[in-house]
Amino acid sequence: MLWLYLHFPHLLLDHIHRNQPSTGALAIVDGAGHTVVQACPNAKDLGIEAGMRLKTALGLAPELSIMRTEARQEAWLLEDQARWLYRYAAHITLSPPDGIWAEVSSLQKLYGGLPSIWQTVEQALAERKLNAWVAIGHTPLAAQLLARAGKGECTADKRHILTSVGSLPLPAAGFDEKSCTRLQRLGLNTLAEVFALPPTELARRLSPELLAMVQKIQGTRPDPKAPWQPPYSFRQKADFIHEVEHTEGLLFSLQRILSELEEDLCWRQQDTDTLLLILQHRHQQATRLRIRTTGPEHRAEMFLKLIRLKLDQHPLSAPVTGLILAVKRFTGREAPVGRDLLGETEDLDEAWHTLISRLQARLGEQSLKRLAARADHRPECAWSASNPGKPGKPRPQASVTLPRRPLWLLKAPRPLAQPPETWHSGPERISGGWWDGQRVHRDYYIAQLPGGELAWVFRDVQGGWFIHGWFG
Repeated sequence: MLWLYLHFPHLLLDHIHRNQPSTGALAIVDGAGHTVVQACPNAKDLGIEAGMRLKTALGLAPELSIMRTEARQEAWLLEDQARWLYRYAAHITLSPPDGIWAEVSSLQKLYGGLPSIWQTVEQALAERKLNAWVAIGHTPLAAQLLARAGKGECTADKRHILTSVGSLPLPAAGFDEKSCTRLQRLGLNTLAEVFALPPTELARRLSPELLAMVQKIQGTRPDPKAPWQPPYSFRQKADFIHEVEHTEGLLFSLQRILSELEEDLCWRQQDTDTLLLILQHRHQQATRLRIRTTGPEHRAEMFLKLIRLKLDQHPLSAPVTGLILAVKRFTGREAPVGRDLLGETEDLDEAWHTLISRLQARLGEQSLKRLAARADHRPECAWSASNPGKPGKPRPQASVTLPRRPLWLLKAPRPLAQPPETWHSGPERISGGWWDGQRVHRDYYIAQLPGGELAWVFRDVQGGWFIHGWFG
């Protein structure tokens, strides 16, 4: 069995630079804020290294940007890398805080050999602007040690892999300081020299834990890895070195995150209709914005336009230190209606949802209504307003000539002050409402009033005349 291991030497630095590119020196410090954990190339050029005290680093670079690491954030970042790697390999295992295993023996036929697998992973890393050391080993531990040492090669030769692992010094192989000292006094400095010991000597010289580790590296002891399964949700976070005071500064990170969301939805063959955008502030509670679409959607461009409109309606109340985009609701993707075999016909449902979603984002969700006919002959009850949804299929109309109705219907009938000058059509008798206690009995006419207006008028059972609507 062959294992591929990805070692991310400075995952948090890559994460920050992907969201807010900066040419200045940046250092990641531990949770206590005393020691440098990671340093960017610009900081290293100034003499700052991992393990250095923060006070010393600030003495070398007074303008040094600092960000504190958290175990929860590191775990989330590693899981985020596992999410995209899962698209290429089914059996992957996390190795906190900065590594991932992927079983690649079963993938060789699918990709056409190890070189293709290696190239696919490196291409994915380049697209995501991530730095990782890659290695292949016949055991999980062999792949991990080679990747951490930066000696990974694209080979399936077990003898060559063991030779490369054997050249590693004992500290690089994970031996503790006490064991290294004891073995070095015996003249053993590399893993190859430890491998050469007879099994009885190996068991006598090493602790049970180190003996088990050596056997796992060689492959003489089983080392099963439980497969990781991606969560049924999407969550991406962007942290900013410098606070963002204008909405335009958020769009760079949002565009990248939404592109990854589109890739994730396409891979799942699913859509979503709800996004949750959380804007984090330093001295006040986070701003939560919910972006809804009228129908299933997966296009990053569409989501970005809706978020722009939402941010226009809700200006930033305080500078933003980071943002989170989360999706928990997914819907199955339906085949476009009316599209031919080659997919060249326009998807009218998609165009409808795009238009409605943008109008709602601009005007507000409650500002846009859709008129629907009701089974009631009374004009004031014949229509209802509802939320716009998916356009229905047109029903076949019977060949019946219906009477003309005005598009402008008054909220309530208004008494007619003067009799009409000209009668154009009528009467149209409407009688109903006995079932709800609001019965009407009217004779409607289309008439022209003395002022020249074309009106829809009726006469009730008491003989009174009323205007109920206007024609254009």
